[in-house]
Amino acid sequence: MDARDRLIVALDVPTLSEAEALADRLAGVVRWFKVGSQLFTAAGPAAVAAAARRGRVFLDTKLHDIPSVVGAAVGAAARQGIALCTVHASGGTEMMRAAREAADAAARTAPGAQLRVLGVTLLTSMDHRTLAETGIGGDPAQVVDRLARLAKTAGLDGAVTSVREVRAVRAACGPTFLLVCPGIRPSGSVEDDQRRVLSPRAAVAAGADLLVVGRPIVHASDPRGAAEAVLREIEGAADGSPT
Repeated sequence: MDARDRLIVALDVPTLSEAEALADRLAGVVRWFKVGSQLFTAAGPAAVAAAARRGRVFLDTKLHDIPSVVGAAVGAAARQGIALCTVHASGGTEMMRAAREAADAAARTAPGAQLRVLGVTLLTSMDHRTLAETGIGGDPAQVVDRLARLAKTAGLDGAVTSVREVRAVRAACGPTFLLVCPGIRPSGSVEDDQRRVLSPRAAVAAGADLLVVGRPIVHASDPRGAAEAVLREIEGAADGSPT
C-alpha cells in the first residue's frame, strides 16, 4: 500500500477556514482527512464537504447512543460520501449492528455510498487508572481485545485501537479487519495527553492499516514537511529499512 494511503491527518482545528487552509497546504501529500468532534461541531456537514473536495473523509464523531439514533446518523454519513466513520464498541452489539445495517442500506440506495464502520475500542488517553475510575474491569489490553472481537461479531469493518494493542487485535480478528490507529507520534514528538502511543514505523510493523496523526502535523511550523516526514517513517517500516 502506498504510504499516502495509510496516513490520515486529523483536521483538529476550531474553524472551517483553518481546516481548508491546512488541507490545501497538504495537497498532493495527504489523501485522507479526519473530521472529528471539534470541527464537525463548529462547521457541520460543510466540514465534511470541504474535506471531501480534497481527499477521502474519516468522520470520527465516535457515535454512542441508542441503536436507532446511531443507525440514523450512520445512514446520513453514508449519504454524504464519507469513507469511514466511528461508533463506540462499548455501545454493544445491537447498537453496532444498527450501524452496520444503516451503512448497508445506504449502499443499496445511494450511488457511491460505500461507508466502512469502525468500532472504537479504548481511547488512547485511557490507562489502568482511568479504567478503574470508570468501573471497567480488566487492563487496557484486555478491554481492547474484548471490544474489538465484539465489533467484528457485530459485522463492523474494523476497529480503532492503540498501536500498543494492534498486534493482538490483528491476531484475534484476522487480516481483513481494518485497523486504524490514533496516538501516532513521529520520532522526536511529545505525547501530549495520549498515553498509549508509538511511532508510525512501530504501528505499521505491528499491523496497523491506517494511521491518524494530528498535533505533530497540525501544529508544526511546516505541516507539509511534517507530513512528509511521517510518510518516510511509514515507507521505512514497509520496506524494512532502518530508522
